[in-house]
Amino acid sequence: MASESTFDVVSKVDSQEVSNAMNQAQKEIVQRYDFKGIGAEVDFSGDKILMKANSEERVKAVLDVFQSKLVRRNISLKSLEAGEPYASGKEYRIEAEIVEGIAQDVAKKINKLIRDEAPKGVKSTIQGDELRVSSKSRDDLQATMTLLRGFDEADLQFVNFR
Repeated sequence: MASESTFDVVSKVDSQEVSNAMNQAQKEIVQRYDFKGIGAEVDFSGDKILMKANSEERVKAVLDVFQSKLVRRNISLKSLEAGEPYASGKEYRIEAEIVEGIAQDVAKKINKLIRDEAPKGVKSTIQGDELRVSSKSRDDLQATMTLLRGFDEADLQFVNFR
């Protein structure tokens, strides 16, 4: 078993599931009694998700509804970056976006974690917005996967395990 085994660490989100979660959130907001007559809504605005309501507390409640729908659809809240509520005319808004890919600073932290705490023969390289982890031992790679599951700064998936 002289060949190297590898896997890729990525951070991807199924855009169809995000769309489904948003549709469910819109339906719930229309149906709920506490959202009647306050202008609460959730919309795509380009690549951002825009939530609106007539007060700061209500727009936070709209965000909470949207987050609960994301969780039900198995989308990690680590991939949702929501801003703070801000006033826009007579309404309050929150802009959020779904983050995909691993940022360079997070990739460097993952790289350092692998170097410091993973088994000795494991190497990792940053390739764009993902990391490739390689080793001669598949057991070492699985131990590295277990180590990375505890990493809490990004939603990580492991693909191309060879």
